Amino acid sequence: MMPALATMETSMGAQRSLLMTIAVAGCGFLVATQVLAQSYPQRAIRIIIDRPAGSTHDLLARALSDKLSASLKQTVIVENRVGAGGNLAAEFVAHSTPDGSTLLVALDTTLTVNPTLYKKLSFDPRTDLRPLSIMASTSNMLVVHPSLPVNSVAEFVAYAKANPVSYAHGGNGSPGHLTMELFRMMAGFPATPVPYRGNAQLAVDLAAGQIKVGFVGTSGVIDHVRAGRLKGLAVSSAQRRSAAPDIPTIAEAGYDFHRETYYVLLAPAATPEPVTELIEREARSALQAPDVVNRFRPVNIDIVASSGTEAKARLEADTRLWAKVIEATGMRAD
Repeated sequence: MMPALATMETSMGAQRSLLMTIAVAGCGFLVATQVLAQSYPQRAIRIIIDRPAGSTHDLLARALSDKLSASLKQTVIVENRVGAGGNLAAEFVAHSTPDGSTLLVALDTTLTVNPTLYKKLSFDPRTDLRPLSIMASTSNMLVVHPSLPVNSVAEFVAYAKANPVSYAHGGNGSPGHLTMELFRMMAGFPATPVPYRGNAQLAVDLAAGQIKVGFVGTSGVIDHVRAGRLKGLAVSSAQRRSAAPDIPTIAEAGYDFHRETYYVLLAPAATPEPVTELIEREARSALQAPDVVNRFRPVNIDIVASSGTEAKARLEADTRLWAKVIEATGMRAD
C-alpha cells in the first residue's frame, strides 16, 4: 500500500474513532439526564425568594411549594434571602448545583432592571438562570391625594405640565419608579422622584397628604382609594383589574402604555432539560389550580403560568426597554 494512502486511511480511522467516542459520550450524557429526570427529585427542593415573609413572592412561592410537594412527593422548602434589590437570592440560585433542587422566585425587575441599574453583578440573569414560567402578574396604580385638583389621567398630565410635581416610589429601580418614569417620558411632563424604603410608609404618607402623587402596587393602595383617602386615576396594566374594575387603564386615556409587575420561576441555567421540563410542567399545573387562582385574584394577583419560552422572550424584551429608560434618566441603585 502506498504510504500516502495508508496515512489517509489511518487519519480516517482516527476520525471515525473520535466521532464514535463523541457519539458514545453524547448518548451517555443523554441517558444520564433522562435517568436524573426519572428519579427527580431525589432530595428536598428549595425555592429561594428575594423578598421577606408575607410578601406576594412569599405567598406565591408557598402556594407553589404545597402543590409541588404533593405532585412530586418530596419536601419543598421556601427560603427567604432578602437584600440588594433581589440580587442576593438570584446570585445564590445562579451559582447553585444545577440539579433542580434549588429554584428561584424573583420579581421581574431583578432580572430585567438590575443588570443595568447595578454597576457590578456576580451573575448574569441572561446566561446563569433559566426561566421556567411567569407565575403571576400585578399592576401599579397612579394615585393622587384628594387635595390635588385632578380626576383623570388627562387632567393629571395637564396639571403636571403646568405645576411642579413630586411623586413617591418604593426605591430606585422599583416597579413604581420605572413605571412613572416611562409614563412621564411618554406623556411629556417633568416630575421629581422621591424614594422610599419600600411601599408601606409610602402609602401612609400618600394617604396623609405628605406627598401628593405615587405609582404604587394596586393591592397596596386600593383600600385607601375605596375609603376616599386617595384618588385612583389609572392602572398600568393592559386591562382593568378585577380587584379595581372601576379604575381605568392608562391606555384608555389614549396612551400606548401597559406595564405589569410579574413574578418569575427560574432554575440554574445548566439544569438538565428533562428536569426543567418536568418542573415547568408541574409548576404550571399547580399555578392553574382553581384554588390558587381564586386565592390570589382578590388581592390583584392574576395567575399567568406561562411557558419557559414565553417567559424568556418577555424578559429579554423588558431588559431592552428598561435599559433605555435607565440610561435616559440616569437612574442608579440606592
